[in-house]
Amino acid sequence: KAKKLLSKDGFLMFLHNPEAMILNPDHKEVYQDMEQPLNHYFISSSHNTYLMEDQLKGPSDTEAYIRALLKGCRCVELDCWDGSDDEPVIYHGYTLTSKILFKDVIKAIKEYAFKASDYPVILSLENHCSVEQQSVMAQHMSSILGNALVTTPLGDGMPTNFPSPEELKGKFLIKGKRLNKLEDSFADAAAEAENTDVTDEEEESNNEDEQEEKKSKKNLTLAKELSNMVIYCKSVHFHSFEDARKNQSFYEMASFKEGKAMNLAEESANAYICHNVEKLSRIYPAGSRTDSSNYNPVPLWNAGCQIVALNFQTVCTEMDVNQGRFLVNGKSGYILKPAYMRDGATEFDPITLTRGEWLQHKVLHIMIISGQQLPKVKNKISSIVDPLVKVQIYGVPADVAEKEISPVWNNGFNPSWNENLQFDVYVPELALVRFLIEDHDSMSYNEFVGQFTLPFNSLQMGYRHVPLLNKNGDLLPSAGLFVHIMVVDAE
Repeated sequence: KAKKLLSKDGFLMFLHNPEAMILNPDHKEVYQDMEQPLNHYFISSSHNTYLMEDQLKGPSDTEAYIRALLKGCRCVELDCWDGSDDEPVIYHGYTLTSKILFKDVIKAIKEYAFKASDYPVILSLENHCSVEQQSVMAQHMSSILGNALVTTPLGDGMPTNFPSPEELKGKFLIKGKRLNKLEDSFADAAAEAENTDVTDEEEESNNEDEQEEKKSKKNLTLAKELSNMVIYCKSVHFHSFEDARKNQSFYEMASFKEGKAMNLAEESANAYICHNVEKLSRIYPAGSRTDSSNYNPVPLWNAGCQIVALNFQTVCTEMDVNQGRFLVNGKSGYILKPAYMRDGATEFDPITLTRGEWLQHKVLHIMIISGQQLPKVKNKISSIVDPLVKVQIYGVPADVAEKEISPVWNNGFNPSWNENLQFDVYVPELALVRFLIEDHDSMSYNEFVGQFTLPFNSLQMGYRHVPLLNKNGDLLPSAGLFVHIMVVDAE
């Protein structure tokens, strides 16, 4: 101190400083251009947002909306059904999940929507209500959300493109069915369709009563008040990319069941990317996922899909990856797609990877040096972890990889490895890096200790600390990994 030099303790404190962490501090704030059209962003999105647990008998709760919104989620789902006393309710139809009042959900959303992010929230309506209760839904949204609800296009005249997240700050958009084209509301030639299928997702079920009820409900009419609230996110059925190009307006968007979407992302990736340059796409988990498990969102982001909806209530690798994708840009819930995914003439195809601006071959060198204060996973006081580290790369198929280093026995306090790993990354803008620590168990499965996922382009080079998150995505105090990172251009 007398010599005004950095002491060993000071140096250790410096290494734990946020500036010295693995995540580029500039990326913690909103650093991307937020004035592009809304469909040029990946949007953090939740499925069956009202559920706390599984899809069959778990509780529905406004708390589930609050949790998702506080995690930066920007698209929430509301499954609406007729309730008693003319008050619509939200729950998972034809199941034993509990019911909550639609108006209570709207109140909770209003209160928590913009605590984590100022950018717009999309309310994805799965509408199973009678015309009378649809009118009640419209009244509740109008009275509770007030002028934060977008009910007319921004600017004058018929829009030709989406507004930007910046223009929509603090606003709510309704996604749902609409009786007519938006253009018609300007022409006053509102030729309204008498009958329209007002639900969007194809509910999967083998229950015959339900199939019958679905047939009778096919011809539900849509309440005009609710229809008129749908401006930029009108739900339509998807037939083909060609049909969409010819017949769909920019604001007309399809929802794809995960299986269908995965097939398109594998077999017609470039066509999907081009479709998503013009339109929004929403993906949702298969109805067979009754345990609220999740699919891997990465192939769908690779195909340019913006609203890749996951079950936020489930702790799993897929949610870790989602959290990693949206960790940056101020955790705003909006991530700008790479330039080659915003260009209608793009030739980018994540599967075949021809040459183009997307191909920026990098070699990632990671030295896993040591760990600090890793938590115990078993409840026994005597248990000590045998930590091993895995590093996983998510991205285009050519970049997907996993490597692990050997466990250190009986040391969770300060294990040291000093092992090197090397990865080839061809499309860095779409890649994510996940550090996973597990407790090695030769007799059964390894148990999860902690993880941290971040975008490849947000890595800081040099000696860095990696913070660790628990299963729920919350920070583990004092725990961390010490690593050395180097990214070099491949020859």
